[in-house]
Amino acid sequence: MNNSKNNIGNYRWRILALFFFGTTINYIDRQVIGILKPFIAHDLGWNEADYGFIITAFQIAYAIGMVVSGWLLDKIGTRLGYLWAMVLWSLSAMAHAAATGINTFIAARFALGIGESANFPAAVKGVSEWFPKKERAFATGLFNSGSTVGAILAPIIVSIVTVHLGWRLAFLLTGALGTVCIVLWILYYRLPSRHAKITTAELNYIHEDEKKGGNEKIKWKDLFRYRQTAAICTTRFISDWVWWFFLFWIPDFLVKSRGINIKELVLPLIIIYATSSLGGIVGGWMSSQLIKSGKTVDFSRKITILFSALLVLPVILVPYADNLWEAVFLIAIAASGHQSWASNIFTIVSDIYPKGAVGSMTGLCGFTGAIGGALSASFIGLILQVSHSYSLIFAIASIVYLLNWIILKTLIPKIAPI
Repeated sequence: MNNSKNNIGNYRWRILALFFFGTTINYIDRQVIGILKPFIAHDLGWNEADYGFIITAFQIAYAIGMVVSGWLLDKIGTRLGYLWAMVLWSLSAMAHAAATGINTFIAARFALGIGESANFPAAVKGVSEWFPKKERAFATGLFNSGSTVGAILAPIIVSIVTVHLGWRLAFLLTGALGTVCIVLWILYYRLPSRHAKITTAELNYIHEDEKKGGNEKIKWKDLFRYRQTAAICTTRFISDWVWWFFLFWIPDFLVKSRGINIKELVLPLIIIYATSSLGGIVGGWMSSQLIKSGKTVDFSRKITILFSALLVLPVILVPYADNLWEAVFLIAIAASGHQSWASNIFTIVSDIYPKGAVGSMTGLCGFTGAIGGALSASFIGLILQVSHSYSLIFAIASIVYLLNWIILKTLIPKIAPI
């Protein structure tokens, strides 16, 4: 049995590596525009409101795509569902290189949002298919760290390409990276039950939680019957935008508030996103270790989310930081708090809902998060256009995660299978 566990462990982590790589490419593609904003704005005459509307187009498409992709993944399966998404988002990312104005950028961002929306429903569903409950938060933290690795790699790749070849080639080359992920996915991803080398003992290890709770299906419309659905969707609505803000506005904030150029921007962004990646892994590890030590799933997830919320609070001080590195430190700690929260809020879906509904529920709460992001993108753009100050934005961002914790404590007294 020990050899069996070692083998299944190898397979699990190999499959997780596919989701990590896909998430990394996903975030490289969506991050490019935030890094290139000063260059494109200069060339094409954008103002802050224009940029906000372009980001809103992505978020609206992402929201629509979340609902559709979550439902589709539960219908046609993770393997085929994630494949079409990677093809669409890679082509859309490359299409940015041909954009010539606001309308064409909106069209490219809209298509990108539709394709990229399937990443997290597919990854969360895949983790629920390959990992028992006690390992899911840590596994989620690991694949979700691809989002920050992508955000780290993006400024390095984009700055080099832009300086030597121009911003259009930066879109084209980063978008083309998706072809590598597509090939690896076709070659290696299978369900555990269809994997040629998986034994019965190994399948039992993966599915050990189902013996305790079952795997009945829930119709999409029936998800709305549960207050757990309202709680999770509400937390995503009020806080997902903070991560989009870190991705799409922090590069511009650092350039304008600290007077640095694109080369000087790379190291601060690496520090911010590397720290956030560590936060996601630690947050997932923390709740998984608490469960393994005998604590309940409910206690483990909620105490980790409270810890995550406390890490974000100091971000309110960013506009008043004395120098660049103080601002970077505060943003980095807050970003790590968000990723720690994300590792657990993603996992709560598979704690509560059966595997046959995980894709749909992940898509539904992703939809509400993207709607919140779409509304906030236009709001942020207009606020900056009028006030030229980030103070109000950082103040709101600092408190939403504590509000999340209160919502979960109130509406989900106990995290357990429905």
